[in-house]
Amino acid sequence: MTLRRLHVFVYSMLLYTIPVGALAADVAAVQAEILERLQRLESRQAEMEQQLKDKDARIKELEGQLQGKPVTETTIREPQPDTGAPPVPPAQQAAAPDTEKKPSRLNTHTPGRGTTIAETDSGDINFRLYAYSRYLNQNALDNTYTDAFGNTRRIDRRQDFQVNKMNLFFYGWLMDPRFHYLSYVWTSNASQGRGAQVVVAGNMQYDFTDWLTGGVGIGSLPGTRSTEGNFPFWLGVDNRLIGDEFFRPSYTTGIWASGKPARSLKYQLMLGNNLSQLGVDAGQLNNGLNTWSGMLSWMPGGEYGAAFGDFESHRQPVTRFGLHFTRSEEDRQSQPGTEDIENVQLRVSDGSIVFTPGLFGAGINITDATYQMAAFDAGLKYKGYSVEGEYYLRWIDDLRGPNTDMLPFNELNDHGFQLQTSAMLIPKRLQLYLSGSKVFGEYGNPWDARLGVNLFPWQNKVVRWNTELLYLDDSPVGALSLPYTVGASGPVFHTNLEVNY
Repeated sequence: MTLRRLHVFVYSMLLYTIPVGALAADVAAVQAEILERLQRLESRQAEMEQQLKDKDARIKELEGQLQGKPVTETTIREPQPDTGAPPVPPAQQAAAPDTEKKPSRLNTHTPGRGTTIAETDSGDINFRLYAYSRYLNQNALDNTYTDAFGNTRRIDRRQDFQVNKMNLFFYGWLMDPRFHYLSYVWTSNASQGRGAQVVVAGNMQYDFTDWLTGGVGIGSLPGTRSTEGNFPFWLGVDNRLIGDEFFRPSYTTGIWASGKPARSLKYQLMLGNNLSQLGVDAGQLNNGLNTWSGMLSWMPGGEYGAAFGDFESHRQPVTRFGLHFTRSEEDRQSQPGTEDIENVQLRVSDGSIVFTPGLFGAGINITDATYQMAAFDAGLKYKGYSVEGEYYLRWIDDLRGPNTDMLPFNELNDHGFQLQTSAMLIPKRLQLYLSGSKVFGEYGNPWDARLGVNLFPWQNKVVRWNTELLYLDDSPVGALSLPYTVGASGPVFHTNLEVNY
């Protein structure tokens, strides 16, 4: 029976049941009552139809959530909405606001930050992978070099393929969204068998305010721009210009503070065990806690970004100015091995290690020294172009050990610079860069220059193919994990496929 026929039937029945006298007395009142009853019936009919539509929509929603799983009676009767928000404890359910909750981030991927693999009301876990494979060709290097002290040494030139690094990161928050943790496994397969070839480490941080985050664990001393925490967003893949590598501090265990006291200002301060703890055990450290490093950066044109180069193609010019200082009292025992991952040694500018027995004369053995280094950086980014430079000043003094009173100097002084330029030839797709550095030292003036290309096949930084040609002149630094070696002179070619998931 249609709705209109139902209305006619009801109208006829009502007329039949109403006395004739009443109709004669007040026909208008009766008609008004009949119309009111009909309107209530229509309203009820519309309400029932809407309820049926809502139930149909809910059934379809449940079927979509179950993704093909059988729909049981219990499932339909007691559905569990996929809100993504943590469940409200029973004691708080009555007071919980009836508002829409944000969608779950579970199993979602953010380029460069990995995937959320677990999310609860007391924390979450995220996974990120960083890895790259490298083809390296050093066959065009000179096969020997002579250091500043007249010693001729052989260079082991390489040509090989390596899965050069594989890092697995797990990070998130616990108990309080302001309490963050980071744990990771860090490998350097080119250094198999060496100290710290595999590192299992991490740190914890708490965000007190925008201008104060406190942390403890393994961290990088912010002595140069590349150790502020911007790895792996460099122009090259996982290796620095030799000027930066020669002067910089490295990773150690300690405590730190960082934050933004103003919109355009950032700072970092760290107190650590030594300049580089990777490959150094606790028994080799002194008990002074006298390694500290600090950084202050100013970005007057707005957010500059941590990365080198202008992948984002800023529409307005942005600038950055940075100031760094590091001080550490080092001894020979607390220095990592020369081939340890992320090795940082106190070297003179020909690559010789300061703590080498007899380096500065027969019977003279430096066992303790104080390292101090200041760095100044500046950069400009605009429409895919960037120019970024850094200047270094380093002095090593307070030299101690057998017969150090016979040294012809009281301190070692070195300074140098690096300059990097880049251009996005095709926005978010193809980048060209040219860079170089030089060290001015008391035992030589080494330098390097580079020409490189970065291809981003998916127009983001998750996958990058990097190809680079560099030229070295008496490199003062090097390691198996790097494309250059100590004393190297000549061209080196390498190409890398990088994944930063």
